[in-house]
Amino acid sequence: MAKLYFKYGAMGSSKTAQALITKYNYEEKGMTVWLLKPSADSRDGEIIIKSRIGLQAPAQVIRPTDDIYELFRKREKMDVIVVDECQFLPPEQIDQLRDIVDMENVPVICFGLRTDFRSTLFDGSRRLFEVADTFVEIKTICDCGAKATNTARIDADGYVVTEGAQLLLGGNDRYIAMCHKCWMNNIREHRKVK
Repeated sequence: MAKLYFKYGAMGSSKTAQALITKYNYEEKGMTVWLLKPSADSRDGEIIIKSRIGLQAPAQVIRPTDDIYELFRKREKMDVIVVDECQFLPPEQIDQLRDIVDMENVPVICFGLRTDFRSTLFDGSRRLFEVADTFVEIKTICDCGAKATNTARIDADGYVVTEGAQLLLGGNDRYIAMCHKCWMNNIREHRKVK
């Protein structure tokens, strides 16, 4: 029986690398993988998923108005669906992925952030916590050595930012994984983290 998986972590926890490794592992067994990414993630080009360690693969881009279940039904048979940056999907698309699992018996493995730079759930992540069968935290560490749970947004001067639009693409230049204590201390003390 297929399941809907949500594998989440803070920035720098190797979510994208693990999504690409998962794709490779299925393909190595002769299975077909449908690799998806939301259109909001345009950092590495329109149709590429690329990890920080250099792994990459072409993916189908999903726009907010796309019906993923209908797109799935128009494709040749898929053995598994892997979704990167799933936090950017609207709740309706998470429900469509859930329908694929339930109606088509195809596993769906979603990789993404749990919360944004304000420690607030993304809409896609919230819906996954509501409907997924299995949750796996992909861990990373803070500079202090503790488990990082927050994705801190950093401004050009190296200070933690707590206001602004939820969606602001960036990598190590803009975001740092931190434990909650360090995140709060940097906000309270308004100190540079770079």
